[in-house]
Amino acid sequence: MTSQIGKWATALAFLVIPAAASAQQVSKKDMRTLIDENMRFAVKQYQVLKDSTPAHRMPRTFQNGRSVTSDTEWWCSGFYPGTLWYLYEYTKDPAVKAEAEQRLAILEKEKRYTGNHDIGFMIYCSFGNAYRITGDKKYKDVVDTAAVYQITRYQPSIQSIQSWNKNKRLNCPVIIDNMMNLEQLLWVAQQGGDPRFREIAITHANTTLKNHYRPDHSTFHIVDYDLDKGTVIQKVNGQGAHDTSAWSRGQAWGLYGFTLMYRFTRDQKYLDHARNIAQFILTHPNLPADKIPYWDYNAPQMPTSRDASAGAIAASALLELGRHVNRQERQQYVSAAATMLQSLGSPAYRAKPGENGGFLLKNSVGHFLANSEVDVPLTYADYYFLEGLLRYKKWYL
Repeated sequence: MTSQIGKWATALAFLVIPAAASAQQVSKKDMRTLIDENMRFAVKQYQVLKDSTPAHRMPRTFQNGRSVTSDTEWWCSGFYPGTLWYLYEYTKDPAVKAEAEQRLAILEKEKRYTGNHDIGFMIYCSFGNAYRITGDKKYKDVVDTAAVYQITRYQPSIQSIQSWNKNKRLNCPVIIDNMMNLEQLLWVAQQGGDPRFREIAITHANTTLKNHYRPDHSTFHIVDYDLDKGTVIQKVNGQGAHDTSAWSRGQAWGLYGFTLMYRFTRDQKYLDHARNIAQFILTHPNLPADKIPYWDYNAPQMPTSRDASAGAIAASALLELGRHVNRQERQQYVSAAATMLQSLGSPAYRAKPGENGGFLLKNSVGHFLANSEVDVPLTYADYYFLEGLLRYKKWYL
């Protein structure tokens, strides 16, 4: 495997960055070093991940000393190729591009996926980045098709896109994660697609704003609807500690989702809501000093229950939110995001070279209560970590 690493990392020096877990102001020089070192490290590490992932599969996690992969229908299937496109964007390494293209080839069939709401994660994070970076229309065509199939799950009676199908516990569930997938609809509409995509995205966001959020600006994970009556049956935290708790990744999904809603619509209520979510997160008494949250803000604070994925998503979202507010707020959000990124790039959360199955970050949590993917690497943690690094470089350096 050592000989393979050179294919993606020729002449890339490995630098050492000290852990930085405090909320102290981070200099531009330190951030440049952090970004450069982590992108270089990621190229090397993702060669290891490539070598451990069969050509017809996607990486999922690394657990109990072995790599775990998925088919392309798994909701996370777009994050690995999306991360590769971020790496290519930074390095212009043709070997990274070739691997990204090979993974898109096996993923493309999911552009007509209707099994749940996650087609945005699957297609926009992968093909959307490919089009943004290359300008190749074939990638845009895939995203355009995905949007058509995405809105087949829209339910007019509840004014929302149904996230999951009916099951034994839930009649018509809509989850906070769905806010992320609205970006695909808004982008396609903005690029000349059917204006219904934008209308549905806005309607869904308004319904989420109305029904998912509590007075303290925290969100439930799931709102379950009666399709016939169009009314709420129950509000629950499927992946949270309990129904009144604040599941950390859900709070990050909401922050990111309402920030992107403002980007596309310039509707002040979305910006105000994103700012309120940011304050909930950043001022929560259970947020650790390094700003990487526990898997739930109201859960017992056990050493293995940090969620690096929630920290990475929140960091990326805060960097975008900082572009839409005044200087004082911007400084708060960007400083917090820098602390998160420094923490994630430190030995506390980042893997050692060649370890962790090739993933970048350790210590993420999929579904704590189900003992599923607890304290392991996850593809979306890596994706949003690199997105955050690149956003910082583009907007604040």
